[in-house]
Amino acid sequence: MPEDLKVGIVGANRARGFMRGFGAVAETRVVAACDIDEKNLDRLCTENGIEQRYTNYDDMVGQDLDIILVSTPMPLHAPQCVRALEEGKHAISEVPAATDIEQCRQLVRAVRASGKKYMMAENYCYRRPCVLVRALAKAGMFGDLYYAEGAYIHELKGLNEITKWRRKWQTGVNGCTYGTHALGPVIQWMHERVVAVSCSGSGHHYIDPRGDAYDMEDSVVMLCRMERGGLTLIRCDMLSNRPHNMTHYELQGTNGCYQSAQGLGDQDKIWLADRPTGDATVAWRPLMDLADEFLPEFWKHPPEEALQAGHGGGDYFQVRAFVDSIVNDTKPPIDVYDAMDFTVPGLISQRSIEQGGAWLDVPDMRRLK
Repeated sequence: MPEDLKVGIVGANRARGFMRGFGAVAETRVVAACDIDEKNLDRLCTENGIEQRYTNYDDMVGQDLDIILVSTPMPLHAPQCVRALEEGKHAISEVPAATDIEQCRQLVRAVRASGKKYMMAENYCYRRPCVLVRALAKAGMFGDLYYAEGAYIHELKGLNEITKWRRKWQTGVNGCTYGTHALGPVIQWMHERVVAVSCSGSGHHYIDPRGDAYDMEDSVVMLCRMERGGLTLIRCDMLSNRPHNMTHYELQGTNGCYQSAQGLGDQDKIWLADRPTGDATVAWRPLMDLADEFLPEFWKHPPEEALQAGHGGGDYFQVRAFVDSIVNDTKPPIDVYDAMDFTVPGLISQRSIEQGGAWLDVPDMRRLK
């Protein structure tokens, strides 16, 4: 293991969210960056003291680097990770892992062949409430889990025009095109994969500045049949006129339930049959009441870098976890198969919505030959 793991970043805009993470991890040093936009590239490198600057990814990926961070537009995630793995680099990717099933196959095969670490950087899984709910579920506090909800509700019409790839790959495709923020934590809580999906939309009510209708329906709902028979509902809405709701989650089991905060002073709350609140056998209590007992140590005393990082600390903790998997030669917390479990249902949803909401099987990439 080299003294410093040398990091190369491709995709300057989103890379800024990762810089605090890599900067706070003593084992890493960002030495190279790549972007086709030279102004963005120069700004990132100047702000962070990055000496090696590239406008061609092939020029960077062949350099003496240990880790490649892929934070480019969605259709480039899988191909650029495959290229990094083929060059003997570890790869960490923005979400989703891929934009079609063939890309998924290529990525899985590249990880298998390389022997290197791959992780999908699903930062919502590292947010403090999501981590605590995962610990409670693992401890069996909810009983048998059979229903969950997740939603990504973020009006992006203006951002579509600034980062134009979004207009094509997020709102230019109908289906649950950006579902990993909502689905990822739920899969970790229920500890099972999605085996089938049915997807429907609410219709089209908006047009872009050019007068073109969005291909994506305004509010898309993906029903997910889980491996053990439970049901998960995932909503993706990036067009409706409304405030951003960064997180919406629910979890239901035979012995308890969880509901995320809904704004205006609300807070994450929980009910557990084995932990009644005062004299009430059925009453909500704040989720964080259970933090001292169940929250993992890494979130009980987070470093200042985590508190300053974006996405509720997720931008720091996901980098820390990935580097730990390299240093200790352990499984990355969200490895290529987890990434497929988070990503593939959304890809299949695009086929389902074309077929009027038909239930379609979700392939298990672990079985890929």
